[in-house]
Amino acid sequence: MRNTTTLILGFLVVVSLAVIGAMNHQLGISKKEADQAPIITETPTEQVAGVVHNPPSLDDVPDGPLGEAILRGYELTNDTSTVLRSEASSVEDGMARVNELSCTSCHAGAGMDEEVSSLVGMASVYPMYIGRSGQIVTLEERINGCMVRSMNGQKFAEDDEDLDAMVAYLTYISQGIPVGAELPWRHQSDMKDVPVPNIADGEVLYQQSCIACHADNGTGTGSNTGPALWGDGSFNDGAGIARMSKMAGYIQNNMPIGAAGTLTDQEASDLAAFILSQERPEWKNHDKDWPAGDRPSDIMNKEKRDQIKDGTIDWNEVLGKN
Repeated sequence: MRNTTTLILGFLVVVSLAVIGAMNHQLGISKKEADQAPIITETPTEQVAGVVHNPPSLDDVPDGPLGEAILRGYELTNDTSTVLRSEASSVEDGMARVNELSCTSCHAGAGMDEEVSSLVGMASVYPMYIGRSGQIVTLEERINGCMVRSMNGQKFAEDDEDLDAMVAYLTYISQGIPVGAELPWRHQSDMKDVPVPNIADGEVLYQQSCIACHADNGTGTGSNTGPALWGDGSFNDGAGIARMSKMAGYIQNNMPIGAAGTLTDQEASDLAAFILSQERPEWKNHDKDWPAGDRPSDIMNKEKRDQIKDGTIDWNEVLGKN
């Protein structure tokens, strides 16, 4: 009897060990399969919607160093040229530092006007990919891009407190806007199908409707009252608004003051062509832009300005109608 019990117990032990071994083997296979399986992560398929344009008041800026930086950033955004030129070591250094414009020249109300190229939410948009540079661009890099193109001046150094101040200001007015939010006030100033322009008609329109703010020679009456549209004090031809689609869209969406949206596509195109046919500073790095391809054809550089002068410009080609 004892021998029988011993045999039974021994048999059960052997069976148990076999079962445990099989389970361990199966667990090993499952773990290996799990390790080799691709990691699946859910990505948002839609942007966050329902965002309201409601930047906080400057009256609510916090005390202390952060508040001081925000207010300095506002000052730099609202009156860029005056501030930077007044603090330069010489008149010549000031003129090299920045042209006669301000950020408000294009982004009304220091970027807080919803209708005129608002900057509200920009701190939630960057970093982002920009085709013109062919890389992911930070907010700091985007500001410096404007400094050397739209402001035809010099970049801020990476450790410049003024660059930090502008980022602090843009972050402040972007409060409450989540990353990935849909901003309906973005990309309003872009005409998708620009009519072939008539520059002579554009000049007539300019003399009728624009000289009171921008002067008859395009030099303007002030960065925030009537910015320079051409000449040494204006943006260079590497700026985004030096494209026909951007200039025509901006004109139609925002001009004339008090009657925005009243110009037809044709009138806006005529005005854009007249303005961009005038001489302005040249961007020296056109050959480095759009390194991944898809370079827009409507960039009004010196070559195209010369073609306008000698009557050889092909507007259908420029506007992508061929």
